[in-house]
Amino acid sequence: MIFIDFLGWIMKLCYDIVGNYGVAIILFTFVSKIILLPISIWVQKNSIKMVKMQPEINSLKVKYFGDKDTIAEEESKIYKKYKYNPLASLVPLVAQIILLLGVVEIVKNPTLYIGVENLDYNFLGFDLRWIASENGGMAIWIPIIAGLSALALCISQNIMNVLQAEQSKWNKYGMLVLSVGLSVYLGTFVTAGVALYWTASNLMAILQQWLLNIAINPKKHVNYKALNKSRQELKELQDIAKSHKRTKEQIRKEKDDYKKFFSIANKKLVFYSESNGFYKYYKGIIEYILNNTNLTIHYITSDYNDQIFELAKTEKHIKPYYIEEKKLITLMMKMDADVVVMTMPDINNYHIKRSYIRKDIEYIYVPHGIDSLNLTMRKGSMDNYDSILVTGKHQREECEKTNEVYNLKNRKIIDWGYSLLDDMISEYKKTKKKSSKEKTVMIAPSWQKDNIIDLCLDKILKSVKGKKYKVIVRPHPQQVRHMKDLFEKMKEKYNNTNIVIQTDFSNTDSVFNADLLITDWSSIGYEYAFTTKKPVISIDTPMKVMNPEYEKIKVEPFNIWAREQIGEVIKVKDAKNIDSIIKKILKDPTKYQKKISALRKNSVYNIGNSAEIGAEYIIKCVQAKVKERKKK
Repeated sequence: MIFIDFLGWIMKLCYDIVGNYGVAIILFTFVSKIILLPISIWVQKNSIKMVKMQPEINSLKVKYFGDKDTIAEEESKIYKKYKYNPLASLVPLVAQIILLLGVVEIVKNPTLYIGVENLDYNFLGFDLRWIASENGGMAIWIPIIAGLSALALCISQNIMNVLQAEQSKWNKYGMLVLSVGLSVYLGTFVTAGVALYWTASNLMAILQQWLLNIAINPKKHVNYKALNKSRQELKELQDIAKSHKRTKEQIRKEKDDYKKFFSIANKKLVFYSESNGFYKYYKGIIEYILNNTNLTIHYITSDYNDQIFELAKTEKHIKPYYIEEKKLITLMMKMDADVVVMTMPDINNYHIKRSYIRKDIEYIYVPHGIDSLNLTMRKGSMDNYDSILVTGKHQREECEKTNEVYNLKNRKIIDWGYSLLDDMISEYKKTKKKSSKEKTVMIAPSWQKDNIIDLCLDKILKSVKGKKYKVIVRPHPQQVRHMKDLFEKMKEKYNNTNIVIQTDFSNTDSVFNADLLITDWSSIGYEYAFTTKKPVISIDTPMKVMNPEYEKIKVEPFNIWAREQIGEVIKVKDAKNIDSIIKKILKDPTKYQKKISALRKNSVYNIGNSAEIGAEYIIKCVQAKVKERKKK
């Protein structure tokens, strides 16, 4: 074989130079490292490239958590962007295996390649022909030395190799055990000469990695700050997923409900809820439909503990189904119903699709916020809905302009209102007003990057600690899920002070009873102000922009201009002096009532009867579909 003959020629050349078989093997190993240096440099660059793009990969895993198909699709785009081929990592491994097989052949028949009949095989007290499994005695050290060299290499690689250093402990220790075990095993059955090559190769690889890190320093190419942050975000999601591992009962129920859903023919009306917390957006509409029609509502939820299951026990016209998001993909593709109502944006854009079975289903979108749809949702997030219920004039203007700019001729816009706000106003009127003179300030940030908790909560709490008013910090539920330990520590820190850290969201009395709300870009600011007509302080954190093309439709987002109508807007740097602003507002809270009332009147449709408007539209759509079907 030409390749083995070439290696044999190099081995002979090494022996001719040094005149010692053991030293010749070490020199041959050094030469092989030089020959393979271009591959080693390429591997170093490729490893850096892999770690460099890891923050983007981690971010998309967070964004599409659990959606393996979309993650794989987006990951391939990142690979193309960086010109990275995952299979490329196999090249150095294949090269090493081929080289090792060649060395085994040469060391097995050294006289054939070196051309010396009376070759001296002694080296440092070892006969390089020894095989540990056959010779015993001193030969037993052969696999031990090979294993120790593999151990040294693994430890150094875990520290110095840019890619290996970023692996999990399980991968690091797993590779260490595998490498050492394989070296010991092979060292037991190959000649001492082959083991010498293997040991020398491992030790030289350590030196080579150190030199490569100097020549091509990973720290100059990798953003380790972004890497660590993205890794932490992904870990938090993975921890949550582990803690929410489904029981056998949940799996069985999903299977049964899936089968039951498709066992029913001629479904007229379907609602889908992402979790228990989304029922409140449908509540008024569903109650109106139940009280005024004989329609059966098929209610799909991805929450095993959704309140809809209790409601269905007393309401025969509600059929609930528990279907988690993975199974939901298939269910939605096979959907067979006249009308489907959802609060989930981006249908057909990602893994949740419109029905492949029926093309005539009317998909209706129900917003779960009063603020701008164009700014706070991704571009095209509602393009594949047939009808959009809008909360007010600002949402209508955005949708009309979006229809015009993106040529969405068939999408209908319905002047609805906001049923949740109607419910909140109704509940607020029933709430007993505080008799205490003590004022209450609530801090309720949004769930987005660089919110109040990230940027200035400590400054705010330092400013308000020990003041005569009570302060309630009510973080977003998602932030509590991801940063539970932080809020538990805060509870301990502010115990027995005027500051309360609230992580129980079952009770809304504290929201209604607050005399002043502090938020950032959260829509809770408008819900609070429009319900209570009390003022809001908005911290000017970086604006939440989900749609980078929001300016294209040339309608100024409600979120930008409306904040000044419901209270005061302050910069993040001024949060440390927020106490003086709070005191000023609490002295004359009625100052903002007229502005808030006027804004509510001009910004929200059908206050007090939005549920009826929304329900009547849905009923009308169902009736139209039934008529169409009868004609066929």
